[in-house]
Amino acid sequence: MKVTGQCHCGKISYEAEVDPARATACHCTDCQRLSGSAFRVSVPAPKETFRLLAGTPRIYVKTAESGSKRAQAFCADCGAPIYSSAISDPPMYTLRVGCLDQRAQLPPVKQIWCRSSLDWAMNLEELPKVERQ
Repeated sequence: MKVTGQCHCGKISYEAEVDPARATACHCTDCQRLSGSAFRVSVPAPKETFRLLAGTPRIYVKTAESGSKRAQAFCADCGAPIYSSAISDPPMYTLRVGCLDQRAQLPPVKQIWCRSSLDWAMNLEELPKVERQ
C-alpha cells in the first residue's frame, strides 16, 4: 500500500510502500516517552520505497534496553515523530502511523511490549465518546 505523510507543520513530507498487516502498537516505555502517549503505532517501510519529498528530519539516537541504537527522526520545528531506523544504512524505516495520511487504514494488528503497558490503555472501549472537546 502506498502511503504519504507529513509532520504537523508540513515542513517534512514523505511517501513509502507499507504492508498494512505489519502495523503494530508498541507499549514499551521508550515509545510512551517518545510519543508522549500510552503507546505508539508504527508500520515498517522498506528502504527502497521510502522517499523524503520535503524537509530534513532531526535525528535523536536512543539506546534500547538491548543496547542497540536507533535513530528517532522528528521535525525540529513542530516536534512530530516521523520514523525510527537503524543508525547507518537502514534496511527499513519504521513510520509513525499518526503522521500518515492513510492512518485510518492502518489499524494495529498486534501489540508488543505489553509488560510495560498501562493497565488503562489496554481497553478504552467503555469510555464515553465525545465528538469534540
